[in-house]
Amino acid sequence: MKQTIAQRIRLARTNKNLDQARFAAKLDVATRTVQRWEKGEQVPDSNYLMRVAKVTGVAPHWLLTGGGDMYARASDAKILPLPTSRYKKIELVSLPLLSSVPGGAPSLIFHPDYVEKYITVDDINDANAFALEVKGSSMAPRIEDGDIIVVSPKLESKSGDICVVRVNDEDTVKRVRVDDQFLHLIPLNPEYEMMVVKKKDVAFMWRVVKVIKSV
Repeated sequence: MKQTIAQRIRLARTNKNLDQARFAAKLDVATRTVQRWEKGEQVPDSNYLMRVAKVTGVAPHWLLTGGGDMYARASDAKILPLPTSRYKKIELVSLPLLSSVPGGAPSLIFHPDYVEKYITVDDINDANAFALEVKGSSMAPRIEDGDIIVVSPKLESKSGDICVVRVNDEDTVKRVRVDDQFLHLIPLNPEYEMMVVKKKDVAFMWRVVKVIKSV
């Protein structure tokens, strides 16, 4: 059976003869963060995965996907020149991954108080932001079944945005078009039909700000 990212992180650490505390210190994270990674409660973003690969010497491709050799060959190494311009500082935040919301027909399965696990993402400036795993293919190919979307209730939603919309206690992910009295919920997949609902029946319309593609 194919290993998970959590199992590969643990294997990379133990092969390096590092306990969780020393491993966390080398990565400049809390020991609890490493514990969450290795239990599968939290998924590190690409920046931290690259740090794990560098500290343990494993191949980044193997760490991310489980494919290829665990340890990169010297001939595979590539040295990239650093640009002289200053980098923008990237802020990393942990967001709750809530229960799934459908990408097809609306469904009564969105529970804001239920957190499945936490994921690490970058540059999200909203204390109330959260993540959802999409089920369904109505928004393919932009958002596909199994992808994770990051939702920001703080940002204003407008026509053309992709949003999580609650209509009559049901939830869906669609591109929206707003007019005076109605909200048009537009799928990106041409096999699905557009839905038109009354604005008075919409409880919220929260903007999707990031899509994390499933591996």
